[in-house]
Amino acid sequence: MPVIINFALMPKFTIAVLLLFISARVNAQTWEVGGSLGGAAYIGDLNNSNPVKFSGGSAGIFVARNFNPYLGVKINYAYGKISGDDSKSNIQQFRDRNLSFVDPLKELSLQLEFNFMKYIPDAGKNKYTPYIYIGGGITSFAPRALYEGKFYGLRQLRTEGQPKEYSKNAIVIPYGAGIKYNFTGKWTVGANVGYRYTNTDYLDDVSGVYADKSTFAKPLARAMSDRSGERTGTYIGAAGSQRGDFRAKDIYMFAGFTISYTFVPQRCYFE
Repeated sequence: MPVIINFALMPKFTIAVLLLFISARVNAQTWEVGGSLGGAAYIGDLNNSNPVKFSGGSAGIFVARNFNPYLGVKINYAYGKISGDDSKSNIQQFRDRNLSFVDPLKELSLQLEFNFMKYIPDAGKNKYTPYIYIGGGITSFAPRALYEGKFYGLRQLRTEGQPKEYSKNAIVIPYGAGIKYNFTGKWTVGANVGYRYTNTDYLDDVSGVYADKSTFAKPLARAMSDRSGERTGTYIGAAGSQRGDFRAKDIYMFAGFTISYTFVPQRCYFE
């Protein structure tokens, strides 16, 4: 499913970076292309205490425009998968709740990178540099859960009795840090970790309280709203009782390794 960007909803920071991207001097820029591979994690209603609990993989591609040895802008597309399973928790309350999900994430973002050291592959004195980044973007998500041997989409079931389905897309603010190393020629390898603050609490399809089961028209929606009795025989999801952790938003994380190639012209920006 393609990701559709609504620029009217993009953070103001991203618009400012985009203007910088357009207005920078042409003769002070270099292009960089690359990819990434790593893991994905999330912090939300099924994991509210471990910010580095990996639950799936991630991969991505990017194109960057470096304005000078310190500052650049990157357009980044990343795919990752997050998941959670109460039955595997070491907390009894979670095991009793017995909810689970898997969620493929498709993210498109614009990121501003800042190198702490003067870094020019195959041309500068420094072979490496730590860096930080921040940006804005959008991600599409579609939580699903396994039930009786088959995966079902959860959004359309409205498992918490929502009057309408929550959005398929979420605005995200990526931020993180990493390190780059010029290992040969114009090639750079790196490692980074970055979190994504989102404007949704439904990456895991869990947010607030249990709905009144009598209001569900579909048996499947009723079954997926409260799965506690599947393990214990006793259902704990009384209408209005706590289902989520009541935190306002979910957060996810991508971490891993990158490799890129920089097109450094003879007349470069370090002159």
